[in-house]
Amino acid sequence: MLRAMSTYVYVKERLHPGRLEGLARNGAQAIEIFCARGHFDYTKAAHVKEIAGWFQEGAVELNSLHAPLYADEEWGRSGQPPVNIIARDKRHRVEAMDEIKRALEVAEHIPFRFLVQHLGQAGESFEDWKFEAALSSVEHLRAFARPLGVQIALENIPNEVATPEKLVEIIQTLHFDDLGLCFDTGHAHIADGVFPAFDIMRPHVRTTHVHDNKKDKDSHLWPGKGTINWGEAMTLMEEAPHVPPLLMEIEGAEGVDVPEAMAEAFKMLELAAEQEPD
Repeated sequence: MLRAMSTYVYVKERLHPGRLEGLARNGAQAIEIFCARGHFDYTKAAHVKEIAGWFQEGAVELNSLHAPLYADEEWGRSGQPPVNIIARDKRHRVEAMDEIKRALEVAEHIPFRFLVQHLGQAGESFEDWKFEAALSSVEHLRAFARPLGVQIALENIPNEVATPEKLVEIIQTLHFDDLGLCFDTGHAHIADGVFPAFDIMRPHVRTTHVHDNKKDKDSHLWPGKGTINWGEAMTLMEEAPHVPPLLMEIEGAEGVDVPEAMAEAFKMLELAAEQEPD
């Protein structure tokens, strides 16, 4: 599987080529950029050009962008509402999609394959109107992304709207062959489990978010620091029809040498893949 890393590990600081180079030197073959304006300002031509220049010079590909969760530089602390494409207010949904489209336009300068998209917020309950809003918003974003060469990948997150079952239902309802899923190991683990979630999502998985937790909270730990059975998880992902990248999405911590920790985590996962699952 392709070794890939999300810049979420550096989300509290500005993204620059030096950070990407460190990941590449230590084995990352592909990158996902997390779209938070204080980290990667997809609305600023100079910042996009700076990052595009690094990708143009190297052998590492941009696998995906993670759609923005907030439109400000302070993760909503400025008072702006979250970027939520299933918000009750239609105006908020339109504003959310406009913000996401600004991120999608990065593809004009740095080609990438997938936009990883959340449906709703963590802990959000399910209501029929939210499902209808999801159908409408996803269809709209797909229409914008497709000419840019980007596929939408909906992520399983800890709420009642973006469960594996509901995500597959959305894909089956819309009948778009190019609409896929991002399988998040940690989110699956704190819900019904990695195996049940992946079994449902398997035919549609195009990319991944790989992280661990102790089944108590969404802590985005390095693989092996929580309680996921990685032998089982790796076997599942390697057998997926579309062979998604092994893309780690880790919460940064002070004092951690990220490139070194990433390299060790990839080694551990690859060894786990060689073992028979329990």
